[in-house]
Amino acid sequence: MKGDNYMYIKFDAKSINESVARMTVAAFMMHMNPTLDEIQDVKTAVSEAVTNAIIHGYPETDLVNSKEGECSEKNEIEMICAQEDETLKITIIDKGVGIENVEEARKPFFTSKPDEERSGMGFAFMETFMDVLDVESRVGKGTKVTMIKYIERKDEQ
Repeated sequence: MKGDNYMYIKFDAKSINESVARMTVAAFMMHMNPTLDEIQDVKTAVSEAVTNAIIHGYPETDLVNSKEGECSEKNEIEMICAQEDETLKITIIDKGVGIENVEEARKPFFTSKPDEERSGMGFAFMETFMDVLDVESRVGKGTKVTMIKYIERKDEQ
């Protein structure tokens, strides 16, 4: 769905880039005249998706403190945003380790890192704040999270 407007960005799988993704998607959707709640919902869902990709997609790589230029193409995250009428579609893609059991991973409180301070609520938050959530993953190939939000435009008078 390229629709009325389309954006593609790729960034290093570093936690400092989560805020870039949040702000970029917020700027992208502004012309749709969203409410503050809709903006916050989308930013939260994108934050969760990008954080999951960084933490779980590339678990063996500490990219938070890596030097510039150390990330290979494999350690990148792609974000695609598309807008068609009142529909905002956001896709987050990593080429990391993938998810062995997507159904289990989507359950609230499930985490593959129980020894770390992870709540296991990432997918639950994405599902709560977006209207549609689809997760595709292949072990060793990566994960694609697609989220849709229907923006109820407020008529400007």
